[in-house]
Amino acid sequence: MIRTSRRLADGREIVYYDVDGSTAARDAPDPRDLPSVSTHSQLRWDALQGEWVVYAAHRQTRTFLPPADECPLCPTRPGRPPTEVPESDYQVVVFENRFPSLATAVDPDVPPAAPGAPYALQRPGQGRCEVVVFTSDHDRAPADLPVERLRLLVDVWADRTEALSGLDGVEYVFPFENHGEEIGVTLAHPHGQVYAYPFLPPRAARVVASIERHRAETGGDLFAEVVAAERGGPRVVASNEHWTAFVPAAARWPYELQLFPHRRVPDLPALSGAERDALADALRDALGRFAHRFDEPMNYIAAWNQAPVRRAREDWWLHLQLFSLRRAPGKLKYLAGSESGMGAFISDTTPEDVAEQLRATTW
Repeated sequence: MIRTSRRLADGREIVYYDVDGSTAARDAPDPRDLPSVSTHSQLRWDALQGEWVVYAAHRQTRTFLPPADECPLCPTRPGRPPTEVPESDYQVVVFENRFPSLATAVDPDVPPAAPGAPYALQRPGQGRCEVVVFTSDHDRAPADLPVERLRLLVDVWADRTEALSGLDGVEYVFPFENHGEEIGVTLAHPHGQVYAYPFLPPRAARVVASIERHRAETGGDLFAEVVAAERGGPRVVASNEHWTAFVPAAARWPYELQLFPHRRVPDLPALSGAERDALADALRDALGRFAHRFDEPMNYIAAWNQAPVRRAREDWWLHLQLFSLRRAPGKLKYLAGSESGMGAFISDTTPEDVAEQLRATTW
């Protein structure tokens, strides 16, 4: 893999990733006259729930569903306005988000607490948010990418995880993809993101608490027990030499797959070359099943659950959570009173039925 780092007109970093053997120089300048990015993100502590909330009001002005000929993720080509990518073509490219929720150059001048609420502690929203563009082809769905491109993407995720884990104050690195307007995607071009949080996000914190509690109460290894049971259970959808995809026994979403490596590793950089090869195959299979389950496109979120940067790394088991809000053709699962108000999920599908449907999906 060839990694080439450059700077955009406003000083943000852009990194091009190409397969070995590419001769691309990746030295096209950014011709735009852009103001410097000014970020005023803040963190505020929810004392009752014990969670940090991020406030990034400047994101209200971010680009929203532009026409295809104004897509900021397409390459810069003659006859069209310059985009976020100065090159006329690329394989995979990563750049700092122009409208970040978290940033390394965030305004540090934050009052210690919210107005009139001394228990609601405040901190600068320090971290980093990156955009990962999977292909220069605007109309290519991720499920249709060749396995070679997905293999490069695995290396890119691993590289960004390693780089962002080394930033001061970063506690968790989260690569993810939102796919489909129903999910809230504002740019149609195939892409994902990587967030580097200055705190442990709630899902990761709950998992850490669960594995630590299980070990204290039983002496057992909760991750290992879950993986062993699911790999031999009725909800397996697909597997290869190094990975197994299954519908979890307590799935929350109408359609959900979890993809686990057979060897315990804490994060993507820890995967071997053979495991990365097999992951590209497994990922293409999983995305294909989601893409072809219904006649209409399946919206989804692909969320990498990695170990925290500084905690529970020996106990963590890397896995991908792939899930959709679509419960049936033309019908979405809305997070209404029980889910949004109380965080208590009520599912319209059963994990065993969903596993059978996904196993039967062909294309």
